[in-house]
This record gives sequence, C-alpha cells and structure tokens, in this order.
Amino acid sequence: MAILQVKGLTKTYGKGDAQVTALGGVSFSVEKGEFLAIMGASGSGKSTLMHLIGGVDRPTAGSVTVDGNEIYALNESELAIFRRRHIGLVYQFYNLIPTLTAEENIMLPRLLDNRKADESKLRAILETTGLTDRARHLPSELSGGQQQRVSIGRALVNDPALILADEPTGNLDSRGSREIVDLLKLSNKRYNQTLLIITHDEAIALEADRVIVISDGVIVRDEAVR
Repeated sequence: MAILQVKGLTKTYGKGDAQVTALGGVSFSVEKGEFLAIMGASGSGKSTLMHLIGGVDRPTAGSVTVDGNEIYALNESELAIFRRRHIGLVYQFYNLIPTLTAEENIMLPRLLDNRKADESKLRAILETTGLTDRARHLPSELSGGQQQRVSIGRALVNDPALILADEPTGNLDSRGSREIVDLLKLSNKRYNQTLLIITHDEAIALEADRVIVISDGVIVRDEAVR
C-alpha cells in the first residue's frame, strides 16, 4: 500500500522572465515501510521536494497524499496538526529547544497536542536512540550526534506515517554519521517506519531500498537498490 503519493508536484518562484522552476511536475509513490533516498546536486530541487512533502511549503501545482490524506486540501491550522501527528521531520541542524531536556524535546510533539507523555514509549525511544543516560541533559550538554538522536526520537514519538530526514548527517563527523544512519535504519526495520532521506552521500543512499535522483527539478533516475 502506498503511504505517500506525489503527483505532478511543481514549485515556481517569481513571474515572467524572472520565473524560476524549482520543481517541475514530479510524481512517484512510496510503499509503507520503504526506505527511500533522494539525491541531487545543490539546487537540484531535492530540498524543495522535501519541504513540499512535509507540508512546510505549498506547491504551485500538484498534490501530496500521506496515508490517504491530501495534505494541501487542509487549511494552515489543520496542516500544522497533521504534520505534527503524521510526519516526523529530521533536519541537518537538529532544531531542538535549548531550554528543554533531551526527553522533553522528544516528547514535545505530544505536549503540543495536549497529550500526556507516554512513559513506556519514552523509555523505548530513549533505549533505541541510546540516550537513556542523557535524558535529562540540555542540548548544550550533548554532542552533535546525540542532539541528532534526540531529533530522531522526537520524529518517532507520534508513530508518524513517514519520517523525512533532510541531510541528517551533514553536520556530523564520519563516526556520528554512521551512528545516525544506523539509527534511521533501525527505526525503519524495528518499527516498519517509512523513511525518506535526502543526502548527497552516495554511500548512505546505497543503503536504502530505492534511490531517486533529481536534477533541475525533475526525476532523472528512480531505481531499486536492493
């Protein structure tokens, strides 16, 4: 079953002679539990694609359907709630709240929904991410790799339909990168979590089930890796 359907997705900026097409009619689908890597040079449109799939920006044309919901049929308030509950976002620079502990950052999506903290879920995430002994530390007291693990835990806490990771290893050294890739793969296998990762690193992409390559706003390659 397709958990994600992208149809004719287009994003343009400006008008007339100044118009720039960042994304030009991209279409593909992703099955539940699939691990998809999206690659492309800087300026290829891959980050624009990720923002549109994640509901962070709105397209000029086309549609994105996540778990049966056409997300751009929602108003801004509905979209914000849907994104928080059904899409886990992992960014290159972590985007943690500096005054909250690791466990508070992980539970933030639930707290924003006025839902009680699920202690058993929290313990499981802390164990999976290797953060049990760092749970009450602030981001400033954590390494870069540990901060990224917190952001992955935050993305997992609501059991989202899919996780979108935008260059999640781009700010880490080789050891930290390896740990994050292993953790994302673990979440994909342990929780049957659908995972889309944007990366410029071919070695990381080759660990996915499938790779899509984007150039000048269009898909130039879509192939299974394994």
